[in-house]
Parts: sequence; C-alpha cells; structure tokens
Amino acid sequence: MKIDSHQHFWYFNTEDYGWMGDNMSVIKRDFLPADLLPELESIGFDGSVAVQARQSLEETNWLLELASKNPHIKGVVGWIDLQSADAEAQLREFAKHTKAVGVRHVIHDEPELDFMLRPAFIQGVKLLENYNLAYDILIFEKHLSNTLKFVSQFSEKQVFVVDHIAKPLIKDNILEPWAELITELAQHPNVYCKVSGMVTEADWNNWNPDQIHQYLDVVFAAFGADRIMIGSDWPVCLVAGKYSEVMNVVIDYISGLSAEDQAKVLGGNAVKAYKLKVS
Repeated sequence: MKIDSHQHFWYFNTEDYGWMGDNMSVIKRDFLPADLLPELESIGFDGSVAVQARQSLEETNWLLELASKNPHIKGVVGWIDLQSADAEAQLREFAKHTKAVGVRHVIHDEPELDFMLRPAFIQGVKLLENYNLAYDILIFEKHLSNTLKFVSQFSEKQVFVVDHIAKPLIKDNILEPWAELITELAQHPNVYCKVSGMVTEADWNNWNPDQIHQYLDVVFAAFGADRIMIGSDWPVCLVAGKYSEVMNVVIDYISGLSAEDQAKVLGGNAVKAYKLKVS
C-alpha cells in the first residue's frame, strides 16, 4: 500500500491561515478530501495521513470526522493541548478513534526556542506511549540541538516522526550543521523521518531535483530505508510545484533501491510508524 504520509485539509479563512502570504494565492482556497483523491490516484497511491494545520481540538475532531467518511484517509495526526491539566482526558477521547495515529504541535512557530524542553510539554508527550500514538516533530534546523535533548527523555517505545526533514536551508544550499545534527538524531532507533516539505524550503520558482537530492543523500544515509516515509505536504507544496511533480522527486530518487525498500518508503514505514489499520 502506498501512503502519502503528510497532507492537510482546510476551509480557508484569513483568521486561521494568516501565515499564507501574498505569494501563496494558489493555496488560499478550500482543500478537502475530494480534492486530494484524484491527486493520489494520479500517481497510484492508496491513501494518506491527514495532519493538523490548526492548533485546536475543533480541528482535530474535524479531521477525525473527515477520516471516518473518506476511506483514503488512513490516519490522523491531530493536536492535543499536551500542557493542559486534562491532557490525558483529551488523549483518551482522541485515541477512541481507529484512525487517530499521532499528535503534533507546531514547535517552529513558538517564540521560545526551548519550548519543547518545557517539563509540562515533555510530560504531556510522555502520555502518548499509553495510547500507542506517534509524535510528529515540526521544527526548523535551529531546533535540532534541542530535539536531541528532547527525544532522549523518552523510552524507545515512543515513536517520533520528524516532519519535512527538519527544514534545512535548501534555498541557500547549506547542509551544515543540519546534516551533522539530523544524522545524530537518526541514531535514536525510534525516530522516523518524512521526506516531505522540501520544495517549499527551496526557491519556489527555481528549484530542481538535483538540489534536493543532496539533502536526501544525507537523510537516507542516516535513517536508511527502514525509517523514511514519503509525504507531499499538500496543499502547501502547491506553491512550489504540482502534486505529482513534488512526489516524483522522491519516487525517482529511490528508483534504484530494491523493490522491498521502495515499498517501505512509499508506504510500509508509514503503516509501521503510525500503526495504520490498512487491509
């Protein structure tokens, strides 16, 4: 089964999506499951994992509702207020849904660089293991040092998934210190990595696959084919390219791997990391 491990849905409005600048007009509209399905089918993919784009329980519940009505949504990575006194109650309710597979907080938008090291936040994330939920790590390169400290706080039973290869400085063709730090992070066997969101870290109008390949070289050397999963970051990726164009960067890159390893990257690892219930 081929799975796009990272995509979003939204009803567009300027209040919730104020981060969309004037140069992002192509995504300033509604994006719903019916819009994604033909994109998946165009490249022979079977489903996706829907990831939160707003930090609210309302958003999380909405994504679960969409997933219950659309078979091609295989899992939901939602948002839970992990620092709240009722975090466990929120998680318990979330985990009742068969397609609830993970939780994410938008770390890279927090003004405090050390946000992920807050004791209350760490305690909240530690609750996830009780519900077999993964935690998606959304960061910039500058957060990698803290991420190393963060993941070391947990047992290897807790699955972590790094979104967008930790957003290196692709537009500027800078590899270090990102390469060294992401390689160190990969030494934790419970950390997976999504090869997603790369084109939007490049020059939207002038990127090319070769530019991105040097970053893929680092990630594949660090994590290996057993802990990497393809993701589109649709519809955000549309600011830099068509869905198939974005996904084919990775599909073409791994074409020289064995059929078994390709299958892992294109879906098997997402099923494993998120414990997706697929037939």
